[in-house]
Amino acid sequence: MDKIHVIQGAPLERDPKGGISRRSIFDSPTDQIFQIRVTGGFTGGWHHHGKRTMYGYAVSGKFHMEYGKKGLEKAALSAGDFFQIPPGLIHRDVNPYEEDAIILIFNIGEGPGTQAVPGPEA
Repeated sequence: MDKIHVIQGAPLERDPKGGISRRSIFDSPTDQIFQIRVTGGFTGGWHHHGKRTMYGYAVSGKFHMEYGKKGLEKAALSAGDFFQIPPGLIHRDVNPYEEDAIILIFNIGEGPGTQAVPGPEA
């Protein structure tokens, strides 16, 4: 492939039910790049990203991810922060604030991108 691919900017649509709005930017068998909006007041479901490593960048707002034994650990993130989630780590996205958070996500590796699970083990 001998050209540069440009994806024109477009705003993420607000999810009328609240939650996570997603805009896919690039998607291949080994790379997924997308932008998400985590609505203020939202708590997502438990999931992991299989064999993929997830890298992210908080563009705006604040949110946190819960993980670890019984889901009691928390990674707090604010605009300008980067994060990395190792393959198979069960976690969920939480935005207890009023302001939405915008995040760029880079899922690297093969296999399904997101797999829902009941929750972390004790």
